Amino acid sequence: MADNYDITSANAVFTITVTGLYNSPVTLENYSADRAFETQSRELAETSMSVDGYLNAGWVPNPVMQTISLQANSDSALVFEAIAAAQDTKRGLYRMGGEIQLPSTGRKYTLIRGLLRALNPIPSAGRVLEARSFEVIWERVLPAAI
Repeated sequence: MADNYDITSANAVFTITVTGLYNSPVTLENYSADRAFETQSRELAETSMSVDGYLNAGWVPNPVMQTISLQANSDSALVFEAIAAAQDTKRGLYRMGGEIQLPSTGRKYTLIRGLLRALNPIPSAGRVLEARSFEVIWERVLPAAI
């Protein structure tokens, strides 16, 4: 095992494509410092208990929910605003693809068949403008080494 204690997220690279809108990759920039992006746990099993105490289970497919937090002045927020506006105009959805590279861990994650599920339409205003959240749901996420 390597003596690698570098777990910085400052050198992460997150790119997305949106077929029909952004056919070449767009690199997201200017994340929230507190939480750049995160995913929720994905359920891997559906379970039920029988009346006599047996645990029954089966594999079921489930999507991966991701939240991306961008600073209020991030130009990358314009990308998500454009996706939302295009979907409203089309009255339909655009599929997204993505890749996250994490050089500090030597890993990358390929994000498959995503949809922009929700967004904060404007930043919240406090002492300063706050980060905006964009929620994407991915069909699957494939991990690999860089």
